[in-house]
Amino acid sequence: MSYKILLVDDENDILEFLSYNLSKENFKVVTASNGIEALNKLSEKPDLIILDVMMPKLDGYETCKEIRKIDYFKTTPIIFLTAKKSESDEILALNVGGDDFITKPISPQKLIARIKAKLRKINTNPAELIYEFGPIKIDNEKHQIFINDKEIFFPKKEYELLKLLIAHKGKILSRKIILNEIWGNDIYVVERTIDVHIRKIREKLGKYDYLLETIKGVGYKLRDKID
Repeated sequence: MSYKILLVDDENDILEFLSYNLSKENFKVVTASNGIEALNKLSEKPDLIILDVMMPKLDGYETCKEIRKIDYFKTTPIIFLTAKKSESDEILALNVGGDDFITKPISPQKLIARIKAKLRKINTNPAELIYEFGPIKIDNEKHQIFINDKEIFFPKKEYELLKLLIAHKGKILSRKIILNEIWGNDIYVVERTIDVHIRKIREKLGKYDYLLETIKGVGYKLRDKID
């Protein structure tokens, strides 16, 4: 199977360089030079999207947010490319729905390895369609979360983290396990990133935030019973 990749960057040299290397790996490459053009190219139905952060008209973060609003692309892997290297930039990229974060200058071999890892994860981990626990319902086919039958938007990593906790309710998940399951071994993420995501999940759970427990010095768990 030949996967289609949407490559978005405002630098023509980078588009040409990466397009050439991706094509050598038998990927079909669709290119765009800014966020607006990228949204228009979604009609090509790419299997994976690579987004530069600093772009005219619509930056990578805002483009990612718009992509994630479309049901078809709620689970499509998105990899950010950026010259920024701070932890806050990485956290922001993940919070808006990105799956990975690669800093420039770009190694084509590293990028291709990350792409293949993301595509493998999609194809080797078929998921259950519905996850339910008390007031929480996750429709994995439509990528929606409902709390007391009201739909609440969860960015991709928060979505995956809550789903993981429900699938293992009553069990303590260490930060290491969470990192491996949600971010994988192919990306460096600090443990504080998990804490940020947990805090945001608690905020969205509202009065049910007590269901998500912190196990000091270890990790987190979702209670197996509703009080």
